[in-house]
Amino acid sequence: MLSRLLKEHQAKQNERKELQEKRRREAITAATCLTEALVDHLNVGVAQAYMNQRKLDHEVKTLQVQAAQFAKQTGQWIGMVENFNQALKEIGDVENWARSIELDMRTIATALEPSFPGSSSPTTPPPAPHALNTSGTQSTRHGLWP
Repeated sequence: MLSRLLKEHQAKQNERKELQEKRRREAITAATCLTEALVDHLNVGVAQAYMNQRKLDHEVKTLQVQAAQFAKQTGQWIGMVENFNQALKEIGDVENWARSIELDMRTIATALEPSFPGSSSPTTPPPAPHALNTSGTQSTRHGLWP
């Protein structure tokens, strides 16, 4: 009887150990599945963040290239406007120089008129001695090219 009790006890212990081992394996399997699910969930977020970062990097590079092109084009426009402005100033200087020469010639013609009584006098009066140039200031040059 004692040996039968011992055998039953050992059999129950073996059953408990097997049940405990089975539950341990199920718990390990469940924990592994949970861990993989959590990692997969986190990896989706990380992958999305990585893709967004790549897109942002690409956009930044594109924007830098476009900004450099815009700066270059703006510099060209500024140069063109400055050249145009300088050309306008030179045209005004040429006009002023021509007026000054014309005034000098009229002055000389008026001074020489008494010496040659048969010549005709100019029909238009001479312009003011100080004409304005394109910048709006008075020019004091008389017959001299800048």
